[in-house]
Amino acid sequence: INISVFPPSSACIGRYILNMQITSCGHTYQRCLGDFYVLFNPWCADDPVYMDNQAHREEYVLNEHGILYEGVHKHITSRPWHFGQFEDGILDICLKILDMGASYHHGSDRDHCWRNDPVHVSMVVNHMISSHTTNSIMKIPENNDYLKGTKPFSWNGSVPILQQWYNGRCRPVRYGYCGSLASVMCTVMRCLGIPSRVVTSFCFPCSIENPLGVNEIFDCTGRNLCGKDKIWRYHCWNESWMARRDLNQCCGDWQCLDPTPLETGRGSACSGPTWVRSIREGELDLDYDGHHMFSRVNSNYVGWLSQNNAKKIKFFCDTWPCGKHLITKSVGSEKFEDITGSYKYELGSVKNKDAYYRAYRRIHPGYCNASNCHIERELSSLKNPFLSDSGINMRLKMANCPMYGEDVQLHWLLENLRNENKTLKFNLCAQIITYSGCPMDQFWKDSVNVTLGPREVKKIPLCISYSQYGPYLCDHNIMKVVAVSDPECGEVLMVSRDIVINRPPVIVKLLSQPRLKVPCTAEISFCNPLQEDMKNCVMTLEGCGLFKEPMTIDLGTLASNQQARTIVEFTPYRLGSHRLLANFGCHKF
Repeated sequence: INISVFPPSSACIGRYILNMQITSCGHTYQRCLGDFYVLFNPWCADDPVYMDNQAHREEYVLNEHGILYEGVHKHITSRPWHFGQFEDGILDICLKILDMGASYHHGSDRDHCWRNDPVHVSMVVNHMISSHTTNSIMKIPENNDYLKGTKPFSWNGSVPILQQWYNGRCRPVRYGYCGSLASVMCTVMRCLGIPSRVVTSFCFPCSIENPLGVNEIFDCTGRNLCGKDKIWRYHCWNESWMARRDLNQCCGDWQCLDPTPLETGRGSACSGPTWVRSIREGELDLDYDGHHMFSRVNSNYVGWLSQNNAKKIKFFCDTWPCGKHLITKSVGSEKFEDITGSYKYELGSVKNKDAYYRAYRRIHPGYCNASNCHIERELSSLKNPFLSDSGINMRLKMANCPMYGEDVQLHWLLENLRNENKTLKFNLCAQIITYSGCPMDQFWKDSVNVTLGPREVKKIPLCISYSQYGPYLCDHNIMKVVAVSDPECGEVLMVSRDIVINRPPVIVKLLSQPRLKVPCTAEISFCNPLQEDMKNCVMTLEGCGLFKEPMTIDLGTLASNQQARTIVEFTPYRLGSHRLLANFGCHKF
């Protein structure tokens, strides 16, 4: 007897057991024929996650290889990531996540009916990634302290994280960051059949008091002070494709899901799903957490100079819009795709202003009946004056693309816009900034007197040596350089630049042609570029279809300019396109 099972598109996802009941001569017998899994089906037109583009289905459901984008908006870096949604045991782990998070919306899991709705499934997964009190999948280190766990940036893929959580009795894995949280969520969603992708936004504000304004405070030396508000240099979240029946959508569209718990003024919480189009239109009352996501891509920057911790004044500067650049991996390509236009209209356009006014009235109920002109006056009063209003233009331009061990070279460009001499004293400084906007050590200071003749343009070279920044950089490969004029000279002018220090490359070279179930060898090499020893050097190798679990190689200490070469052997156990990832770590990073 051949049995065909045809689950309807409304069936709940999960593991099913197929039983057969036989009645003969008045006796009834039960026999288990086996079990099977039902998942969401983006190939089925009746399914709420239906996606009609085959190339998009291959990228957002079937592709196990991803790319995470990091850095700053003027220097975007990337690194590969293994989603591994088809690895052995991952599906069972994903269903366990739904079991552990079932009570998030429904009190108990006696009624499984919510499991046929991708909206509720995505909310449960989003909550379980890092917000569940005891059984979340991953924790973010408090105060950048991760001595009791794994370095957040050392992970190469989702599979070891999910396996460690499952084998550790569902206790949180220590530690991760926004990129690993979004990537793990992407793995779970793809495994369950929901098309998903990881999105990175640069200049991402996290404001406690004013949802549409983020404050950054500096002292007279240019040092960034740690205030309540922070500007993340970049932030990653997840987008999933589904038709929102709760919003009467008949076709699928991208929904924003952020599994990283962020401070909201009422405690920290993850957000979503939020319809991406509703963010662009400023329709914040349509959806879950729409006002949070809107403010995080549309907040206004306000810079302040603190004088003796008592008085604060706004300085002249050229500000940038928050949510300046939103990108994701392109379909079928290693390049990134700019999706900023999906979240907001072109800055300054009529549609952009209309969406902003609409959102402003919903976020600030006191302005519910205010005119557009009234709101615009309110916004103008909060903004910093432009540098050109002071008669001086300034910018910091990179003269090189520094790597660990190299000096940072900049050109400080100044232009006098007036027909009179200008003499100013500037304080300069540099300090380490974490990706989440926390200012760390100030390691370099200087002061310069600048005289500009009428309409004169001047270029001043700046150099920060490795010996100055090297001892402070650690895992945080971003520094902020600031030039601020002395308040005693009159108007306060400020210019700044975020700089990414690139890590030295790890070179992977295959020594034989990979074949299924046939041993293959590869050479992994790394050179210490520093003028000092690198201690506690470790190489971590990972590859879906190549390694059953990550391989760790202890390299010990590498002397200055010493090159380490390691030959590794592996046996491909799955057909398809595979990627071998190598991650190097030491006491420096």
